[in-house]
Formats: sequence, C-alpha cells, structure tokens
Amino acid sequence: MPYLIDGHNVIGQTRGLSLEDPDDELKLVRLVRQLCMRERRAATIIFDGGIPGGVSDLSTSDVKVIFASEKHTSADDLIIKRINAEKNPQGMIVITSDQKIANAARGKRMTVRSSDEFGKTLVRKSAALHTTSPEKEKGVSAEEVAEWEDIFKKK
Repeated sequence: MPYLIDGHNVIGQTRGLSLEDPDDELKLVRLVRQLCMRERRAATIIFDGGIPGGVSDLSTSDVKVIFASEKHTSADDLIIKRINAEKNPQGMIVITSDQKIANAARGKRMTVRSSDEFGKTLVRKSAALHTTSPEKEKGVSAEEVAEWEDIFKKK
C-alpha cells in the first residue's frame, strides 16, 4: 500500500525535524525514502508553498514529492483531490493529523495514520538503520572465522 503524506504536518510532529529549518522538507524526504526502500513501498509527499508548485526534483521512482503552488492551492486541497481520485482507496495509507483530510480518507475507506505515529516510525527505523552492533564494528565474528577455517581445512 502506498503512502500519501501530508508533509509539513509530519515535519511538525517528528522529533528531530522542525518547520523552522530551511532543509526540513529534504530531511523528511530522506527519511521517507529510507522507510520506503526498507518496506518496498511507494509514497507521495505533498507540501505547502512550493515555487512554482508541482512535482519537485526531490522525487525519485519510489517517492514523489509535490509542492502546492502558493497562489493557487494548498497541500490540503491537493491531498483531498488525490483521495477523491484514488481508484484503489483501500490500498492507500494516508498520513496526517488534519481532521479534514483524515475524514475524507476514512470516507473512502482508506487507512489513516497520525503524523505523530508515522514520525515516530520514521525516527525509530532510521535509528535502527544507522545503529551498528559490536559484532558489525569488529568485522567478522569469532564464530564466522571458525566456520571459514573448518571449510578451508576440509579442502
């Protein structure tokens, strides 16, 4: 199931991200890319206030990034428009804490996850990805060396 993500809503609810940071969108996109790669899932992230609006260069084949045009629409409007146009609504997970968006998604029987819950998942999975165990830091474990020695002794 692909994600449809209310970008700035998630940034505001995620530890380590801040709407005051000029790179907040890029940081969120990186976290979502990591998650999608691990889960083999696609995502669309929609943000407010892009100039000139539209699909961003931050997009990849798995994560599409869209900025709402400052003058013509909002991220909320674009998300609701996508919710209403979705051909497989039960196959979509909408990430938001905005009740208007959540209600529209539930009305189409989409799965809704809160921005706070999703943000915690992003942070937890990113930390797990970047944490190394003592065995990994050492390289090959003693057990692995013994196994390889046994294999080579047999030849």
